[in-house]
Amino acid sequence: MRLMIAQTHTALPFEKMHGLGNDFVVIDARDRDVALSDALIRAIAHRQFGVGFDQLAVISKGRHDAHLTFYNADGSQSAACGNATRCIARKLMDETGLTSLRLTTERGLLLARDAGNGLTSVNMGPPQLEWHEVPLAEPMDTLALPIDGAPTATGMGNPHCTFFVEDAEAVDLESFGAVHEHHPLYPQRTNVQVAHVVGPDHLRMRVWERGVGITLASGSSSCATAVAAARRGLTGHKVRIDLDGGTLWINWAEDGVWMTGPTMTVFSGSFSRGFLESV
Repeated sequence: MRLMIAQTHTALPFEKMHGLGNDFVVIDARDRDVALSDALIRAIAHRQFGVGFDQLAVISKGRHDAHLTFYNADGSQSAACGNATRCIARKLMDETGLTSLRLTTERGLLLARDAGNGLTSVNMGPPQLEWHEVPLAEPMDTLALPIDGAPTATGMGNPHCTFFVEDAEAVDLESFGAVHEHHPLYPQRTNVQVAHVVGPDHLRMRVWERGVGITLASGSSSCATAVAAARRGLTGHKVRIDLDGGTLWINWAEDGVWMTGPTMTVFSGSFSRGFLESV
């Protein structure tokens, strides 16, 4: 399917948002038919010839308040994107005056709420801790994988591989992340995190996202790292995580993993017919 821009003679509106520098292009398809080709997604993602983003999100009508679909910068689809979910939840709460929402994604039903003081919380659901849920290529203990550094595997609707190191800032994440994203134990590739303990219930983390590369923050990665740290006895179930772009607060509760942090809508615009037809 392709965007029917030539027939409608209209441009395509969008909004640019970010959560701690983890940036998104958001397209509202609740009142229009929008179908995106892989080539168009990659063109929009280009930071010189397009707009640039870590993920692209499409809002559509759903059984509840809205349905969200996520794409990585390389055009591949992602079942979950925590920071984008928080950004869109804030947009919808501002539009409707609601203080809580129910949003559906490929991950399932996600609850969002206004956390006060300009912060937005999203419940990313229970973590997936069994090898086939992550998924991994073969049965094994997800707490310590047979990879140098014994990382922990966690599923949050997308796969994660978390390394606990002495100093996350000393890791050459450009090469480290690229290698481990494609590790054969992860048939769907993986997001890669490196983290170290700063203090009680306080972590410093850096992120390599599959299909994207280094990002300033990642909501699902933060959730996965908090779960991994708690499972390994490094922290409790409530943690502060400092990322390159700022701070998120994660609470692994009985009803799922809650993520809380700030959001920002940067600008709105429209893709021109010329741009859309050039792809």
